[in-house]
Amino acid sequence: MASKNPSFFFYFFHLTILLCLFTMAHSKLSGGHWTLLHPSIGISAMHMQLLRNDKVIIFDGLEVGPSNLSLPNRGCVRRLINEDNDPKTTTTTLKIDCTAHSVSYDVVSNTFRPLTLRTNTWCSSGFVSPDGTLVQTGGYGDGIRKIRTFTPCQDDVVGCDWAELGALNLTDRRWYATNQVLPDGRAIVVGGRQSFSYEFLPKNSRNDVSFYMRFLWETMDPYEENNLYPFLHLLPDGNLFIFANNRSISFNYRRNLVVREFPVIPGGCKRSYPSTGSSVLLPMVINPTPFGSGPVLPEAEVMVCGGSPPGAYIKSNKERVFLPAARSCGRLRVTDPDPKWAMEDMPMPRVMPDMLLLPTGDVIIINGAGNGTAGWDDAVNPVLSPVLYRTRNPPGRRFVVLNPTTIPRMYHSSALFLPGGQILVGGSNPHRTYNFTARPHRTELSLEAYQPYYLDTQYSNMRPSILTVESGMEIISYGQMFSVTFVLPLYSPSPGISVALIMPSFSTHSFAMNQRMLVLEVGRVEHLSIFAYKVSAHGPPTSTVAPPGYHMLFVVHAGIPSKGVWVKVQ
Repeated sequence: MASKNPSFFFYFFHLTILLCLFTMAHSKLSGGHWTLLHPSIGISAMHMQLLRNDKVIIFDGLEVGPSNLSLPNRGCVRRLINEDNDPKTTTTTLKIDCTAHSVSYDVVSNTFRPLTLRTNTWCSSGFVSPDGTLVQTGGYGDGIRKIRTFTPCQDDVVGCDWAELGALNLTDRRWYATNQVLPDGRAIVVGGRQSFSYEFLPKNSRNDVSFYMRFLWETMDPYEENNLYPFLHLLPDGNLFIFANNRSISFNYRRNLVVREFPVIPGGCKRSYPSTGSSVLLPMVINPTPFGSGPVLPEAEVMVCGGSPPGAYIKSNKERVFLPAARSCGRLRVTDPDPKWAMEDMPMPRVMPDMLLLPTGDVIIINGAGNGTAGWDDAVNPVLSPVLYRTRNPPGRRFVVLNPTTIPRMYHSSALFLPGGQILVGGSNPHRTYNFTARPHRTELSLEAYQPYYLDTQYSNMRPSILTVESGMEIISYGQMFSVTFVLPLYSPSPGISVALIMPSFSTHSFAMNQRMLVLEVGRVEHLSIFAYKVSAHGPPTSTVAPPGYHMLFVVHAGIPSKGVWVKVQ
């Protein structure tokens, strides 16, 4: 009877093709490919933040000298600079700069335009508030206590530029600090050079204070520090995971209390700036909630990779001896009753790596060097090949070396995950000021994109295309059901469909602040028409799991993600 049923052959043929493609996708991954977006955007991409209108705000610092991009409308910025960065002195120098140190990059049109910064953002931090505004904190010199904002807007709108909050300043000096969005929509700012404290944003008359954190003092190495840009991750129980140097804690910021200190990461290497490694909170899987019970919080696992051995910064900075970087990665399941680091080795040593979460649940490790540390001309041997880390594979089968770029990306480079699934990569300035003729590594003004394997054309028929998010105004509420309608040429119920949320990151100095990914609990998949489907899913259980604000939503089929669409979680 089956031989007389044409639908049998139709589905059997398509299922055979799908299984072949799925086998190809998971048995031998392609190395992806690189695309040069711009040979120069005029500035070096030290900091990057993706906004909900698919614009990326890119900037460096104001101390690097004239850039290769003029300010809009032939403008100039006049600034009084305290050259010593010492608040006790009054000696200042007038500087006039008519070049831009920030751009707005349009992901869709691949165009950029200059923006105006008025205070120094060198080695600063940032986050996106729940309403979608980029809030940017600290920096160097006249910017060390400043708060700046950038509100998503159209490029042709007058005044679509940076704004400084004027009288509202940070309590403490924040140079090399880290930000994290909190469950109530506020943000915490932690650390910085000689700032062993934290404070909260937004600022008002009631919270213009900072709080001492002994852990930051304890993790500072003499002469090398190694506790700057601490790694921060919001845990499902509402506490903060804070990693500095080679130590980590669970911290209750509401009570200024260390809840738990985790074991020291093995290997003897330092992981924080300037012995710069990187860290991610691995994807959190939301499990079904038993009927009649409260929200079930997911397990949480942190991963830390790369760094440098003790003394590496002094060796490179003073003696010009460049020690091999750390090769090891550690995974720590922080929600276990007795967590222990599980260690494994990358295919090559790496300092200053960027680590980004992919909607497949895997991690890409990109940029960096094989020897030395962060700092001016303090690293050699650029690592050109990204590495894919397969989170669900068994140990020994997790790392895949990918196709290399031709452009070194070391100190003051950055990387960012985009809604289309690409990795935006820019920057690299190993010099104290812009230097376009230095050898072997000049100041890098180019912008490129890495296209992972899942964007290969051979997987086009396996790739979902989202049509609508049916939750009302594209808002996803905590614990509430919503549905996603999508088109898919070849669908198989095995391995089926997953729905992922990714919060966009503020990326600088090898750490993607606020980056997190959730794999939501999904219900049934409804077949609407020949190629159209609808999947139902539950919103995140609590704001400790997914802080309020804009996220990218992906439908993933057989390891191939759709293009992301913006939704607001609240």
